[in-house]
Amino acid sequence: MASENAQKAEQPKQSSLLTQSVEVVGQGAIEMVEEMGNLVMLGVDVARWGVRRPFRWHNLFFQLDFVGVGSVFIVLLTGLFTGMVFAHQSSRAFEMFDAQSLVGPTVALTLTRELAPVFSALMVTMRAGSAMCTELGTMRVTEQVDALETMAVNPVQYLLVPRVLAGLLMVPLLTLLFDSSGIFGAYVVSVGTKGVSAGTFIARTQQWLDPEDVFEGLIKGAVFGLAVALVCCFKGFNASGGAKGVGKATTEAMVSSALSIFILDFIVGVLLH
Repeated sequence: MASENAQKAEQPKQSSLLTQSVEVVGQGAIEMVEEMGNLVMLGVDVARWGVRRPFRWHNLFFQLDFVGVGSVFIVLLTGLFTGMVFAHQSSRAFEMFDAQSLVGPTVALTLTRELAPVFSALMVTMRAGSAMCTELGTMRVTEQVDALETMAVNPVQYLLVPRVLAGLLMVPLLTLLFDSSGIFGAYVVSVGTKGVSAGTFIARTQQWLDPEDVFEGLIKGAVFGLAVALVCCFKGFNASGGAKGVGKATTEAMVSSALSIFILDFIVGVLLH
């Protein structure tokens, strides 16, 4: 009798735990959908205000310099060592088949199609995206955004449009720099240490690398740059809760940006093929 009463008492508890679990999952899904909707609405606002006067070219060029020129060194350095490491590892595999001449085109195709846009966008995310989110979040919690509105200055046009355009325009250019640096690093390793002739490396790379491969990387770079800038601006623009809220928004922006890069990499890759 006592065991039956205990079982009856446990059943409501299990039902309550199941209900709470479903509620937590459902609430998380609702919040994610709402945030995606707000992000899309912000993107529409940025596009709408981006074509309206006044055009503040000074703000745009400042962001182009910050996002693009400021990231050149880290992108070149990352591309150089990525190409060197990839050439070193792939040459070890190709040595088993006596096909070291394929190192050049293998590295070039992988860099231009996948690694260059992904790594360039990640570098911009860590360096410029975090700064965007923190700056906008600080302006929001210190009511500087509200001050712009009181002066009849639209904050989306003044703050967000230059940053989003900078991400859209500069990440593809950084992708080209990553391509060049990575292929040069692969050339140094293959010719300098693996015994591949310079002529073979260049000829095979020219044979297999097509302009469409480079163009695919540029499209991905533009999509990634737009996504990263928009996510970071969205998180910072909607930050709340003082310094702690700004730090939380920056952390969420970095995680969301990185995930969006990998998700969009798959989607864009499927659409282009």
